[in-house]
Amino acid sequence: MTDFNIPSSIQAASSSFGAGVLAASPRTSTKDRTLSPAALAVAERYTPAAFSPIVLAGFVRMVEFALILTVGTLIHLVYVAPTEGVALYYATSIIGIAVLSMVAFQIADIYQVQAFRGHEKQYMRLASAWSVVFLVAMAITFFAKAGGQFSRAWLGSFYVLGLLCLIASRKILFLLVREWTREGRLTRRTVVVGGGDPGSVLIESLRTQKDSDVQIVGVFDDRNNERSGTECAGYPKLGSVDDLVEFGRRTRVDLVIFSLPISAEGRILQMLKKLWVLPVDIRLAAHTNKLQFRPRSYSFVGEVPVIDVFDRPIADWDVVMKWLFDKIIGGLILIGVLPIMALVALAVKLDSRGPALFKQKRYGFNNDLIEVYKFRSMYTDQSDATAAKLVTKGDPRVTRVGRFIRKTSLDELPQLFNVVFKGNLSLVGPRPHAVNAKAESKLYDEAVDGYFARHRVKPGVTGWAQVNGWRGETDTEEKIQHRVEHDLYYIENWSVLFDLYILAITPFALLKTENAY
Repeated sequence: MTDFNIPSSIQAASSSFGAGVLAASPRTSTKDRTLSPAALAVAERYTPAAFSPIVLAGFVRMVEFALILTVGTLIHLVYVAPTEGVALYYATSIIGIAVLSMVAFQIADIYQVQAFRGHEKQYMRLASAWSVVFLVAMAITFFAKAGGQFSRAWLGSFYVLGLLCLIASRKILFLLVREWTREGRLTRRTVVVGGGDPGSVLIESLRTQKDSDVQIVGVFDDRNNERSGTECAGYPKLGSVDDLVEFGRRTRVDLVIFSLPISAEGRILQMLKKLWVLPVDIRLAAHTNKLQFRPRSYSFVGEVPVIDVFDRPIADWDVVMKWLFDKIIGGLILIGVLPIMALVALAVKLDSRGPALFKQKRYGFNNDLIEVYKFRSMYTDQSDATAAKLVTKGDPRVTRVGRFIRKTSLDELPQLFNVVFKGNLSLVGPRPHAVNAKAESKLYDEAVDGYFARHRVKPGVTGWAQVNGWRGETDTEEKIQHRVEHDLYYIENWSVLFDLYILAITPFALLKTENAY
């Protein structure tokens, strides 16, 4: 049982960070940190957004399923229907062949990105699986004594044309995947933490793998150059773990792998307390450790065994589901509240001079600065775009209409434009805070350690903290602490149903206006 203590303690610590473990950790601020020239050179290179291999494989399945249905139906309509009419059992058979094909292709293991790269072996697997499907279909019709009901010309044409269309679609997919790979959209930009011999062994193990999606961008190490050197296996040392936090905010980092031995548990935990604020997968390499764990304790990066420490929140299909949720539900809500927004805009204009809308810079996903829309609630000459001074009860800067729309949160309605059109906000998520917002004269990230962990997901128009009464003025550290705790709970427990629940109870939460000024 001893060999499980170390990874278990890492997992336990990682799951409890969001519950307040970081409150006792040393404060780490990277706001004014300057990266090394080598790190800046890497961070400033253009890096396009990544495509999820899991989502890509899912879309390929849907396209091929639709392609098979289309080919079978067109052949039936062109060849069979003019003489025999449209028959329901043909439609049933076409759907059955499409479903069997998806199962056969999955068994043949051709829904991996490696298979999409166009190796000849994958086309042989595709043809073999397609042939098996038709053999099974013919066997079913034989034993069901239904062979005479189907046109042999239709079945033969379906087999040949279906195979040709599938191969043609795979060729197109090969060209797309080759381009996306060249652009870096199908690679995991990976950072290795820990240099020296362990780092070199890890990098060589990753580099020698065929069809690997790992792209190593550099090494970070808290040790000085005398102890760990200025490079590792040909990759530059870009800085310390504190530098990695800033580096991860400036460029895309998908995966962080610790090359440190598991025996360095204390050192690893200290680094994790700094890195967990980033929206990345964090793994601990286990291929050089002498301790042996059960296979289920590992996952794999290629063929390198690793221990999972943190997973990026809301990834793969969850991203698609949340995007659809925002666009569809957000669009419907926007259409429904347009008359209310028109009335609010008119009231703002009639109450005081100036535009009805204004834009305010706030922190968004991965600490990026975004501009969110709001109805103007202050006098134009006294507006505070950076929220350097929080609005308090009876604040003279707030207009008469402004007091009403702030209490009722009607001033937030234009943020639906951010959700539906700009895409830098979600309907539900941690509320985006203004860049200079403070609690007891401290910036929020100074008042709450681990504050930036709430930026691992896209911010929202409403959130778990707001529906639990933590909205309005944040004049004390306790208030912002409770907000962050609720935000982290939301991130760790996200689901579409959770979003629906928060959205449903938001109107009732808005009735409590005692803290909104």
